[in-house]
Amino acid sequence: MRALVWHGKEDIRCDTVTDPEIEHPRDAIIKVSSCAICGSDLHLFHNFIPAMMPGDIMGHEMMGEVIETGSEMNGSLKKGDRIVVPFTINCGECDQCKRGNFSVCERSNRNKQMSDKVFGHATAGLFGYTHLTGGYPGGQAEYLRVPFADATHIRVPDSMTDEQALFLGDILPTGWQAAVHCDIEPTDTVVIWGCGPVGQMAIRSAVLLGAKQVVAIDCVAERLSMAQAGGAITINFEEESVVERLNELTNGKGPEKCIDAVGLESHVSMSQPDTLMDRAKQMMMVENDRPHVIREMIYVCRPGGIISIPGVYSGLVDKIPLGMAMNKGLSFRMGQTHVKRWTDDLLRRIEEGQIDPSFVITHTVGLEEGPEMYKVFRDKQDSCIKVVLKP
Repeated sequence: MRALVWHGKEDIRCDTVTDPEIEHPRDAIIKVSSCAICGSDLHLFHNFIPAMMPGDIMGHEMMGEVIETGSEMNGSLKKGDRIVVPFTINCGECDQCKRGNFSVCERSNRNKQMSDKVFGHATAGLFGYTHLTGGYPGGQAEYLRVPFADATHIRVPDSMTDEQALFLGDILPTGWQAAVHCDIEPTDTVVIWGCGPVGQMAIRSAVLLGAKQVVAIDCVAERLSMAQAGGAITINFEEESVVERLNELTNGKGPEKCIDAVGLESHVSMSQPDTLMDRAKQMMMVENDRPHVIREMIYVCRPGGIISIPGVYSGLVDKIPLGMAMNKGLSFRMGQTHVKRWTDDLLRRIEEGQIDPSFVITHTVGLEEGPEMYKVFRDKQDSCIKVVLKP
């Protein structure tokens, strides 16, 4: 089969690789009908996330048709079923899965020993996302093996297009969880840093959950326009002061709820000296990530507020004003998304027309064009916000 394969930093190729096979009675094989490039794939593209190996298949947003099932599927999946595959692999039976904490499933990370050493305790297996999270082949491919497939799937109704359903596997529940973590009240100002795909979903989630006002921060015109169309007040941080504008919008009190939809690759800007410092430290390998957004959120957030972090971080960060956060009484909520905790509700909302996630798609291309689209997406060329690939 054809698949997008990691060969090293900024080197993704469309290669011919071995077709997946059933390896366990709870496995299924799907023929991928649609997959996507995610912002967190760029962290792998830039080799900021450790434990990638040449030959690893990329991708964790995918859906398709079941073409083969293992012997223990017990009718939960059958050939011909159309499913979205969550990026978090969950067994459905461990203590964490029973609590709905699917992104920290205790059984799905097949490299548990490695993950235990790095994280203290292993997290769930993830598709296409380094050997720290199991080293599972990803879904930017013609076919995909789905472990624990009886638990790791979202069945899609025939009435729903791929474009409407695909993002149930990652960016829609990720934006939704980020907003839910904020415990939004009708009097709240919710601010989202980053208007990429996850930020766009967080904006619409905050609106659906009833925030008084939603503010979106970015510097890319197309992203800001899309955020405004979703109901957000926008701030271009390269043209005005984020601190001053947020004080204007909140009568000097600051926003109650802040969401970091940027993560470790915060924009490097001459107007933000700490981002230059972070990039220099990153290049010298004395810091993993660029946490400008976290610093800014801590500074502007109203005392007693909530900071929600769906953005991916890989390791060590520097100069985090923890004393400021402690004295302001801020609460932090973060983590990889517990996808299946939210998807029944989100599927219903799509069917009822409350949200159509396909709005975020700007480019649809064949799998062979994937390597070039990684660069287009990274460089935000051609007004690119979200890329869907058709194997």
